[in-house]
Amino acid sequence: MGAPVKPIEWLDSSVRIIDQRCLPGRECHLVLKDAGEVAGAIVGMALRGAPLIGIAAAMGVAVESRRWVSASWEDFVSRMEDAVEILRSTRPTASNLFWALERMKRVLAGFPGESVPRACSDALVGEALKIYEEDLETGREMGRIGGDLIKDGFALLTHCNAGGLATSGYGTALAPLYVARERGIRFRVYADETRPLLQGARLTAWELDKAGIDVTVICDSASHLLLSKGMVDLVFVGADRVTVGGDFANKIGTLGVARSAAAAGVPFYVVAPTSTIDFALDRGEDIPIEEREASEITTISGTRVTPPDVPAYNPAFDVTPGELVTAFITEKGLVGRPFRENLSRQGPGAAQRR
Repeated sequence: MGAPVKPIEWLDSSVRIIDQRCLPGRECHLVLKDAGEVAGAIVGMALRGAPLIGIAAAMGVAVESRRWVSASWEDFVSRMEDAVEILRSTRPTASNLFWALERMKRVLAGFPGESVPRACSDALVGEALKIYEEDLETGREMGRIGGDLIKDGFALLTHCNAGGLATSGYGTALAPLYVARERGIRFRVYADETRPLLQGARLTAWELDKAGIDVTVICDSASHLLLSKGMVDLVFVGADRVTVGGDFANKIGTLGVARSAAAAGVPFYVVAPTSTIDFALDRGEDIPIEEREASEITTISGTRVTPPDVPAYNPAFDVTPGELVTAFITEKGLVGRPFRENLSRQGPGAAQRR
């Protein structure tokens, strides 16, 4: 199974990404040549999605390392530490960012004093590419596991974008859909538009249509009606951070979908790799929630749509309690209740469960 899209590529001394701000009108790319440019792309939403942010951060450290292979060891280490801090400060909610940067820091720490910068740079590049390849395989596994839940004639609902554009190319919440289509299963998808940046209307709809999957865009407030009328059989969403207690953060609006699904008796699945689980965090109320610029709400394509003196509040995420989740799907299997016990078993070194 090949990846449906390729949102990021390593070019040895630069990183090439799809600039997601251009979609769906046109497909354009950016070439990023240092950690600062990668950080700017993350903050500016040229790339987004928790797994992809982690991959990009790792590649950001790697590409920065290429710039300093002729420096002294002390200067090289200092530059790498600066790169990590620049990238760490980009987005506060997605745990994959910090997970990937910790892996890069461990590679750097594994080299003794007065090492050769070129050798360390090669190791950092290798680790970034390993994170990328692992995410591809993770997406395939989550797709295989989640695809078993989709039956002929089903209608699915998803919120925001958790497909190839949010990962290395295969996806989290959309991965089961790609697998189901490959298996010849007939189904349809309702994609919430996902205000204020319309990741569902612009990105999910673009991805699924490109893959030949039957997709219909609905406004965010319509999902509650569809669920209450029995028009949806399953809900699949991704996550930016999952606590071991089962609470999770995802794009703003997810909480309302989860509550409506629970009221309608519709299964609600969270598809996320184990790198999204924050094993040090127990409660959703402790997840830091990013607040973004008010202009994302007050303007559309540069045109002001709200009164000039009226402020806007723009949290990028909300937190859904684990009690509303039917199960989590990770690359290690379908994770049911009790979440605190079973999600804890998803940590490093845990045996895979099928």
